[in-house]
Amino acid sequence: MSAREEILGRIRTANGPAGGGDADEAYAAIPRGYLRLHHDPASTDIVALFAERAGDYRAVVRRVPADGVAPAVASALAALPRQAVLVPSEIPADWLAGLPEDTEVLRDDPVLSPAQLDQVPAVLTGCAVAIAETGTVVLDHGAGQGRRALTLLPDFHLVVVRAGQVAADLPDALDRLSPARPLTFISGPSATSDIELIRVEGVHGPRQLHILIAG
Repeated sequence: MSAREEILGRIRTANGPAGGGDADEAYAAIPRGYLRLHHDPASTDIVALFAERAGDYRAVVRRVPADGVAPAVASALAALPRQAVLVPSEIPADWLAGLPEDTEVLRDDPVLSPAQLDQVPAVLTGCAVAIAETGTVVLDHGAGQGRRALTLLPDFHLVVVRAGQVAADLPDALDRLSPARPLTFISGPSATSDIELIRVEGVHGPRQLHILIAG
């Protein structure tokens, strides 16, 4: 059978018999031997793989115990020239427990303008899911993540990824996400090499991405 005949045969099957029929059922019956998982969680340490791949994208990655997020957050923010961090609503309070008393904790309530966000040195968020195969963090801007602008304008993005949020690959991640929500995929610090192939970071997003993997 030629490729043309195979394609036309699939179209006929999807459309159903000429006299009518359930096209949806016929389409669902088409065999699809797609590879669903590139990395089997049973045989691959997908959390370690995520840490490795995220590091390849020049993110700073640190694994911490589930109860060690607070000191790790404080340590990551300690090097900032200004001790201030933007915190979206519904961030777990214990993540902030280790911050020095003089740290300025900023909130997006009332909503901060783009000019105000541009003056914020750092933002702390959670995530919706992380992808081991690509080292990608995905935000759906739900609880603890804030609106998209909060993670685009500050120069330093600190994101906490719980170990259970790490998916093996993109199909696994998409199964955990809602297509009805706005999704932001982050693979390392914002960067471009458009001009003379010279890498420039911080062009259209944070120049520094720090990831804490908890658990």
